[in-house]
Amino acid sequence: MLKGLNHITLAVADVQRSVDFYIGLLGFTGHVTWQRGAYLSLGELWLCLSLDTPVPAADYTHLAFSLEKSDFADFFRRMMEAGVVQWKENRSEGDSLYFLDPDGHKLEAHVGDLASRLQSLRQHPYDALRWL
Repeated sequence: MLKGLNHITLAVADVQRSVDFYIGLLGFTGHVTWQRGAYLSLGELWLCLSLDTPVPAADYTHLAFSLEKSDFADFFRRMMEAGVVQWKENRSEGDSLYFLDPDGHKLEAHVGDLASRLQSLRQHPYDALRWL
């Protein structure tokens, strides 16, 4: 049986540019790079950057990373100073910054977790919400 998420691979047009973004700006740990890719990590998350033609999703599909509330204002400021592009305004529970990586992949830095989201839904349920 499946037991969790193993890794995420993102297609990137320029491996070094993406390594610089994910390590230098977002705080990932670098492990190895090679001509066509890199392996990075953030907590237990393993991220593979793979040289390819990126085709970012046009829909709501995105990757969300956890952030402590006490770090949000500084993170937001650093992202704005770095000129990252915001792709959405936050309208949900918890502080969030929705931003693009250098290849246009949709990312989010979010304060909160599943428990806080479910608690919010008890107070403000979505239309046709059904508990499983």
